[in-house]
Amino acid sequence: MKNNLCAFLLYEKKAEIFKALSNTARLEILDLLADGEKCVQEIVDTLKKYEQPYISKNLSKLKNAGIIKDRKKGLNVYYSIAMQCAADFVQRLNNAL
Repeated sequence: MKNNLCAFLLYEKKAEIFKALSNTARLEILDLLADGEKCVQEIVDTLKKYEQPYISKNLSKLKNAGIIKDRKKGLNVYYSIAMQCAADFVQRLNNAL
């Protein structure tokens, strides 16, 4: 019974990660962060087609899935990749396409 619960929770976490990756803006954000830590304003300035609230919402989804992490410095919030395997997956997908 315990093993079944652990397996279920593992699959739930995997599904959460794939859901977080199933959005164009979030994939673009992850590609940007693959080059290193960025503050929200840098991401907004680079991805001009999206408004800042939309970027923030998608950063939150990536963070909640554990794919990225943040750190605060003064008034700025900086994001970086926390789950390198997710970034590697996206990079391999980019290379395959």
